[in-house]
Amino acid sequence: MKRLALVFLALTLPALASATDYTVQPAGSTLAFHGSFQGAGFDGHFEKFDAAIAYDPAHLDASTFDVTVDLATARTGDSDRDGALPGSDFFDVAKFPKAHFVTTAFHQNGGTVTADGTLTLRGVTKPVSLTVNFAPSGKAATLDVKGTVKRLDFGVGGGDYADTSVIANDVTVTAHLNLVAK
Repeated sequence: MKRLALVFLALTLPALASATDYTVQPAGSTLAFHGSFQGAGFDGHFEKFDAAIAYDPAHLDASTFDVTVDLATARTGDSDRDGALPGSDFFDVAKFPKAHFVTTAFHQNGGTVTADGTLTLRGVTKPVSLTVNFAPSGKAATLDVKGTVKRLDFGVGGGDYADTSVIANDVTVTAHLNLVAK
């Protein structure tokens, strides 16, 4: 009976493992995007976002990312583009002020970790996958993620702006987060 109890305990211990909760340090943390307009690349970033990060590379099943983005804070350095992005043709922040990404699972393939999740943007929810690079350093860490979003899947830049020869459909999203354990 003792042996059975020990086996049961050994099997349930991994399920009790929890990931470390982290606080994002605004200094040096960025949430950025890269797109293409008329064949020329452009970079942008969001000035305001919140991220709840719980991560442990040894216990990916207990890890989660929950990120909310204030879409009105998108900046590219081009006044025309920055003026258009919050409008109804693109993010439509009057109706949909936030984007939300939450993980559904993590997978490891060799040295590469992928975070699968759902992104809700303009009222549309679709799956998105991100590659993850996590570098711990004592009670701190950096987290870098990268993925591709198909803007037309979410209705961003539809209508007159749906021509992918003018505005590329693929938008690369990257984040570099400086983290401190809670």
